[in-house]
Amino acid sequence: MIPRAAFALALLSLTGCGLRPVYGGGGSGIVAATLSAVAVGPIEGQAGWLVRNKLIDRLGGGDGSAAYRLDVTLDDNITSFGLRSDRAATQERRTLRARYQLVDVRTGMVVLDSTAGSDMGIDIVSSEYATVAAEQTALEDLADIVADQITARLALYASRTAKAK
Repeated sequence: MIPRAAFALALLSLTGCGLRPVYGGGGSGIVAATLSAVAVGPIEGQAGWLVRNKLIDRLGGGDGSAAYRLDVTLDDNITSFGLRSDRAATQERRTLRARYQLVDVRTGMVVLDSTAGSDMGIDIVSSEYATVAAEQTALEDLADIVADQITARLALYASRTAKAK
């Protein structure tokens, strides 16, 4: 068991290391305020519809008073591999990549330009319906992952710019 004095010393040493929670201040903090001031532009295709809705949910709106606009371009690709002796594929890999830019609405300047992405394996089974359903599920899961990556990067940007001010 750790003595109380050692525990208190360990806690004091953590405050000096410079680590701070990204979402410090909760819903009224600078990061949450910045994220809610982001309007997500339209994104093409079904994958775009999924990613855009997930981003809007995570960012908290982005109404008409948005200070930033998020422009996203997606690349959704399915590649077959794992060939059997009759040359039929046994697996697919679905890849969803996003290039996104955060634009300051006042100046029109791109303040963040980055990428996000992930991929997922899909087993091809004898039922075509099951394979299509697995491809759709993979797309929904990938949209979640990509939206999480973009949101995390925007939060990091917001916390760093808050420190600079």
